Amino acid sequence: MTATLRTFRLVCDDHAVPHVEALLAAQGFAFEPEPFYPLARRLIREPFALGDSLAARFGLIYIQDRSSMLPPLLLDPEAGASVLDMCSAPGSKTGLLSRLVGREGFVFASEPSADRLGTLRANLRRTGSVNTATAKAKAQDLPFPDGSWDCIQLDPPCSGWGTVDKNPKVMELWGEGKTGPLVALQKTLLTKAAALLAPDGSVLYSTCTTNVEENEAQVAWALDTLDLALEPLAAPPGFIFGQPELPGMDGVLRVAADSEGQGFFLARFRKQGGACATLDPGAQKTELPGHRLDLSRMAGSDILHLPGLPPGEVYDFGGKAFFLHEQGLARIPQSLRWQGFALGKVSGQGRDARFRPDGAARILLPPPGTRNGPDALRLDDIADLERLLSGQSLPHAPGKGPVGLYYRDVPLAWLSRKGNRVVMSMK
Repeated sequence: MTATLRTFRLVCDDHAVPHVEALLAAQGFAFEPEPFYPLARRLIREPFALGDSLAARFGLIYIQDRSSMLPPLLLDPEAGASVLDMCSAPGSKTGLLSRLVGREGFVFASEPSADRLGTLRANLRRTGSVNTATAKAKAQDLPFPDGSWDCIQLDPPCSGWGTVDKNPKVMELWGEGKTGPLVALQKTLLTKAAALLAPDGSVLYSTCTTNVEENEAQVAWALDTLDLALEPLAAPPGFIFGQPELPGMDGVLRVAADSEGQGFFLARFRKQGGACATLDPGAQKTELPGHRLDLSRMAGSDILHLPGLPPGEVYDFGGKAFFLHEQGLARIPQSLRWQGFALGKVSGQGRDARFRPDGAARILLPPPGTRNGPDALRLDDIADLERLLSGQSLPHAPGKGPVGLYYRDVPLAWLSRKGNRVVMSMK
């Protein structure tokens, strides 16, 4: 595998692509398109760590190995689809799924580790993945009814042999003869995914290992044991794929050792038989511990671009406002504690209640030029953006309420006022 190759994907609307690329170029980065996804890029020049770039810190790009982008792309959910992401942290694939299903679609992501869940939520917040929800839960214990999901992404814990160039210690941890617990867990997760799939639904199984026990052998086991059929995958351009290491595996993909990117294995199954679950769209609304907010009637909401939100509702949980997608409200059982997308904070009560957007909630920033929008600061000088991110303030006309920050025509963040100056309010 090519250890030195660096790839990333753009996290922005199509109209913002040239502006985000200009922001990267202004800091000295050079890159070129990848052939397998229109928003994927490979670095040609990296003058300093890409993660420290303005584009990365504002969540306009996401650094991701090119092979790691393949599972969501090959699951290929339709716009508006609901997707269960069973093993989600750090959120690389979750965020891409969020983009693929669009504002009408929904992605539910589970992660059992509290630390990794925090990373997952931070990445989804930074990239503005408002159509997602998360929960601290083992994927094999998720209380969804059988037959309730049309699309499932399963990228289970694996030995990681395909990442050995970047993570040489994986062979010490999960070398030959040590992968038994992982193989058993993968079978458990595949069994759970098969149960949760609706008839004719699809699950994309992927690993970043080259170990046949975790790849082709798991596919053979699933075909013999579960009500699943193998769906052939078309090879995306720009990769070299090796031959499957077991017979009867037509259509699985194994990123070859001489391909660019990490070693990855991918297989897509389709559910045969079973029954669809019956969903109760209104069940959660009477049981949630918070209370519903009508942002359009709250003080401080007149500057917000509420049409930018997907279909759903906003709830106040102890002074924190979260967006809950309508598909999440319809699909997530009352027994599961979960979290939507953080939008901001609520202070006061009743008619005195006031909403203040989270600094990273750029989904609430209106398109530039919108009438009656927020007071805005539009910058073209990257030095000013660097000052803001370093904690410095910039001069701005005095007034009330937060200020919208834009780079050219790209919404970035909400700023806080300090007299006649503004400062970053996102961390």
